[in-house]
Amino acid sequence: MRVTTRELVTNWGTLAETAMREPIMVTQDGSDRLVVISAEEYARLRRSDRQVLRAEELTDREAELIARSEVPDEYEHLNGLLDNKAP
Repeated sequence: MRVTTRELVTNWGTLAETAMREPIMVTQDGSDRLVVISAEEYARLRRSDRQVLRAEELTDREAELIARSEVPDEYEHLNGLLDNKAP
């Protein structure tokens, strides 16, 4: 759903309820400005937040743990996705 800033202010009660079920894109002057989402969805997105490091930034211990890691058996089926990757 897409609404203007004015519509958001005018219809906050109704739109807040809608945002509990689906994201609402808020526009201003025709440009996307922000998204209103539920606290539950925000928490889910935060949990999936990842930190990116260059390999050189890893400690020797971290590199060793990564090298020795194994995929649990219940996720073995995901290897098929790697076989079908695009170049």
